[in-house]
Amino acid sequence: MNFFVYLIAMAGVTYLIRMIPFTFMRKKIKSVFIRSFLYYVPYAVLGAMTFPYIFYSTGSIITASAGAAAALVLAYFNKSLITVAVCSSVVAFITGLII
Repeated sequence: MNFFVYLIAMAGVTYLIRMIPFTFMRKKIKSVFIRSFLYYVPYAVLGAMTFPYIFYSTGSIITASAGAAAALVLAYFNKSLITVAVCSSVVAFITGLII
């Protein structure tokens, strides 16, 4: 019974989050600031959810920090996502072998 209560609550909250913008914003948003803010919100939320987990992913803060540093450097130089992911994993693995 609790499952269905939780399911209905989750569905209601999810629906409300998606319905409210359609209800209040009927015209196209013309403000450049608000449009750019809304454009970057998904990336900011994804980063805020992902970045802290990086430091707990390897079991050692040193190896995780080395992998994160490698990822940040490669991302700064506009490398592809797969390159950044593979190289940061390799750096974290090699750092773990050294330590």
